[in-house]
Amino acid sequence: MKKLTILLGLLVSTYGPPALAHDNAEELQALNLKIQALSQRLDALDQSGQKKAQDPDQVPVTTMAWVDEVIEDKVGEAVSVQVNERMAAVSWAERMRWAGELRYRFEDIEVDGTNSRTRSRIQARAKLQAGVSENMQLGLGLASGDDNPRTANQTLGGGGSTKDLRLDLAYFDWSGPAGTRILGGKFENFLVRPGKNGLLWDGDWRPEGIGANWNNSTFFANALGTWLESDSSNGDELAWVAQAGMNFNSGGSTHSRIGLSYAQFDTAGSGSFFGDDDDFFGNSFDPDTLSYLHDYHMIEAFAELTIDLADRPLMLFADYVTNTAVNVNDSGYALGFQYGKASGRGTWDIAYVYENLEADAAYGQLTDSDIGGGGSDVKGSIFKGTWAFHENWNARIIYFLNEFDMASGNPRDLDRVRIDLNFKYK
Repeated sequence: MKKLTILLGLLVSTYGPPALAHDNAEELQALNLKIQALSQRLDALDQSGQKKAQDPDQVPVTTMAWVDEVIEDKVGEAVSVQVNERMAAVSWAERMRWAGELRYRFEDIEVDGTNSRTRSRIQARAKLQAGVSENMQLGLGLASGDDNPRTANQTLGGGGSTKDLRLDLAYFDWSGPAGTRILGGKFENFLVRPGKNGLLWDGDWRPEGIGANWNNSTFFANALGTWLESDSSNGDELAWVAQAGMNFNSGGSTHSRIGLSYAQFDTAGSGSFFGDDDDFFGNSFDPDTLSYLHDYHMIEAFAELTIDLADRPLMLFADYVTNTAVNVNDSGYALGFQYGKASGRGTWDIAYVYENLEADAAYGQLTDSDIGGGGSDVKGSIFKGTWAFHENWNARIIYFLNEFDMASGNPRDLDRVRIDLNFKYK
């Protein structure tokens, strides 16, 4: 019986959990040979013990039984260690999870005073999450594109040249008691974005610093400290954001959310933190010193409402912001809706957003990178439609009908059409 147990243990350790299927053929063959040799040795010991039990001149049966038991115990212990090691490897693999996305895009752009432009682009992301303990996750992500903080788009061309792949995420995520989370490093933007619109924060922005989130299903609060520059030799600058609000569930599919936020970016006198020296993304700046003219102390109020209409969800949202550090070109708002939800095969949605963001209402480097070409000092409409071929695959068309450079007194028109194929996996 012990012999059978040992052999079964070896078989489990060799062919066991599916996660170990990566062993190569040579390793499997070597393990099989070891098992066969061990089986033959145990058979020989059994026969020797039986023979000596019948011969009174040989070693007593009790002695052979003791030797046999010692051998089996040692082999069994080795098998147990091997099984435990392999199961530990399986357990670690089970605590790791991949997720990612791919987008293929074609767009046509027309801007006043310039030639029309068409281009094809891709955006690719891959993220690995690993559980270090019951309440601690680590994340590592890679993305296509250049060092733009608001997009991972990569324009195709260059004779088929290879494309850049960069660090997109590197963070820890600790889940504390009572719905609390603490994040640190470079992580996904967890701030509430009403209607998933980017009046203040682009959805592809990855904050760098420390963040905290709390939600008990009725109340929520978010806090973020993000570095625009962390090296004091380059003029360090830490910005921070705080959000709080309430969720209301009226039963069924009707629910709503309201909230307030405050953000402080002390940028007056500082140069551009990203891009060329004169890149201020719609914000006012001094052309002689190439520095921001103002700080951005932003107060935001927002609301969302989702109801059922003809068996489909209808989401309405409103978002308003004002910068208390200035008194000219200091406010902005966005209004919009989405009807339907492209979440499964054959489902669809349509959406509309109107946005008006004055030049110094918000910190332009982090606002939506699409409307009006990106940044503040923009206004106009966004039309969207999505059709889902599968829950992880859809097609979307977006039309931007916008104006920008309004503060100059000579605004320019921008028309942009996009066709996206979106894929995701997890």
